[in-house]
Amino acid sequence: MRCCILSICLFLIPSVYAQDSDYIKEIKEWHAQREARLKEADSWLSLAGLFWLQEGENTFGSDASNDVRFPTGKADAFIGSFIRTGRAVRMHVNDGVDVTANGEPVHQLDLLADNTDSPTIVNHRSLCWFVIIRGDRVGIRLKDLDSDAVKNFIGVPMFPIDEKWKIKARLEVNDPPQTIKIPDVLGDVSEEPCPGALVFQYDGREYKLYPIGEVDSPSFFLIFADETSGDGSYGSGRFLSVPGVDENGDTFIDFNKAVNPPCAFTPYATCPLPPKGNRLPFKVTAGEKDFHAHD
Repeated sequence: MRCCILSICLFLIPSVYAQDSDYIKEIKEWHAQREARLKEADSWLSLAGLFWLQEGENTFGSDASNDVRFPTGKADAFIGSFIRTGRAVRMHVNDGVDVTANGEPVHQLDLLADNTDSPTIVNHRSLCWFVIIRGDRVGIRLKDLDSDAVKNFIGVPMFPIDEKWKIKARLEVNDPPQTIKIPDVLGDVSEEPCPGALVFQYDGREYKLYPIGEVDSPSFFLIFADETSGDGSYGSGRFLSVPGVDENGDTFIDFNKAVNPPCAFTPYATCPLPPKGNRLPFKVTAGEKDFHAHD
């Protein structure tokens, strides 16, 4: 009798013993690659500071008297100065301090920002930094290549993988071409190209999301929020890459590949937020969950 009951139980819960489908294996492999990137030394988890520069001289180092204070124990007390002139930054390094760029010792150097093709990366001990420009702000983004956050990272939780969240969509093309306003956590707003609306059906109703990209882009970038935002997933929304459309104007929105923005992992990111029209009035129980809730 016990054997019979056990057999019935196994029959009723075959999912415990069934092998993963090819689709589930695909999503698991994709997410493993995503987590591997987050474990890299220079990932978003390695951010150690973001310092907005004032016009003129900004001293930097680990001593509390500096204008820009690097982490204690990670940097010399007085490294040098950043001289900001408008959107340009020149770095002066104090004598006897080991600072390099491209493997060469640095004493004075003009720093190219992240809005150029080749931003200048500067190194000191396990730290590296570069200039970022956000609107009228000019700052120093600091990374620690020996970050405890990277070393202690154990992964990002996900909702259960369900192929129902891979949803066919069609692109309603903007004619003429238009842009979309993208706000960010700093309060700035940028204008980005928008190819049109991705129109899809969910639970018998039609919805639209507005991606960033061109009509013929190989992929689109979506920033969206839904009813799980702040209640299971990251409060400010999630990111999603969507393949470009085929010859019929169709693609698939795979919400199982929705990911947390960098701001979920560090307070030193400057993330874009969902644009108007990109908040879905239902729960998208797919993709990554809130990293902070897990951590």
